[in-house]
Amino acid sequence: MNLKTYRAGSIAEAVGQIKKDLGPDAVILHTRTTKQGGWFGFGARPIVEVTASSSVNVPGRRGAKKKLVAERADSAPSSNKMSGVAAADRAPAAIDVLELRSSSVRNAVLRDEPAPEATSSDAEAVAVANRDMSIGEDLRGDLVAIKQLVGRVLQTTSASAQPVMPQALFDRYLRLIESEVAREIADDVAGAVRDELTTEELACEDVVHQAVLRRLESLIKVEEDVRMPGRMHDGRPLTIALVGPTGVGKTTTIAKLAATYKLRHGKSVGLLTCDTYRIAAVEQLRTYANIIGLPLSVALTPGELKNACEALSGVDVLLIDTAGRSQHDSGRLDELGALLEAARPHETHLVLSSASSQAVMLRSAERFASVKPNRVIFTKLDEAVNFGVLVNAASRIDAELSFVTTGQEVPDHIERGRPDRLARLVLDGAGVR
Repeated sequence: MNLKTYRAGSIAEAVGQIKKDLGPDAVILHTRTTKQGGWFGFGARPIVEVTASSSVNVPGRRGAKKKLVAERADSAPSSNKMSGVAAADRAPAAIDVLELRSSSVRNAVLRDEPAPEATSSDAEAVAVANRDMSIGEDLRGDLVAIKQLVGRVLQTTSASAQPVMPQALFDRYLRLIESEVAREIADDVAGAVRDELTTEELACEDVVHQAVLRRLESLIKVEEDVRMPGRMHDGRPLTIALVGPTGVGKTTTIAKLAATYKLRHGKSVGLLTCDTYRIAAVEQLRTYANIIGLPLSVALTPGELKNACEALSGVDVLLIDTAGRSQHDSGRLDELGALLEAARPHETHLVLSSASSQAVMLRSAERFASVKPNRVIFTKLDEAVNFGVLVNAASRIDAELSFVTTGQEVPDHIERGRPDRLARLVLDGAGVR
């Protein structure tokens, strides 16, 4: 079957395209009207979508009517007064007749033949379908009205009789909402900027833009006390553990950190893994260790982990990879807590995927709070759909942003977390790399 879909401004244009492409014997199988373009539904133009084929056998109307009569007989109510449910049951059959009727008319137009005469059954089906289409048009009209109302409300303050939000600020406010920044955060940012700037400054696009960026940056707590690899105050090497849900990229991030410290900073690095649950997880990290030239130890229990930390005490930095834990598995989280207690890391980094939803991020942060992470790493920025959720999460998680990762390449796609970087991703939609 040779199916093709045509889009045009009207059914007449679509029919012309079909006749030119498939010939006068083409059969129209389906039509629908949709909208294209616009912004938030405003300014969109209607287009007609027609699906046609050059090799479809359409059953005769007589057979279709017999089928319809049988369907009506099966679904007919016992009383003359039809209930709402019975009416709903009849609607598909009526629409079937309408589709057959409209297909006959459209196909006749393709062949330049007179359209078949309508029957009383056809008229009834058309009436039912028109009623349903009328309801749909009413709903669409209501949605447009709601969008217009929301737009007016966003430009005004409901709590006090303050003036309309300046256009430059309103444009940035909408950009925050589009990037999925939480509504209360966007409101706070817009309110703070409006209070901070003068009337003349609020009329300047660049001034408003920079002010909104500064406010976004202030919401993101970053790691200020950056420890350099080497001996800590307790005589041990800088010990860093990564924790987080499954699938967020902890092992790859460990490899990136190890390569960065070894190749770029010339520090000695030791690797420890407790991830014996995931198939080939140890081999994955062992491959990285062999390439970079690092010692690797595997620990299954808190006792083994403690001994491994002591065995690698001569390095500048010790990186510990832990098994991914579901935020819903309390038992596994307790095991993780026991391992970390034995390792006594100076930094515990909670690893979260930027491709996750805000709800998943906050739920993970809530459950992993039991292991007391004091840093957070956002991975997979290159896979993020909207960066606003990162601002939402960073402002609510009680941990400082340490690193972000922007791809799979080791060690290139990792960098220190910077609030100005995230703020520009949200407001400017700049490229991740």
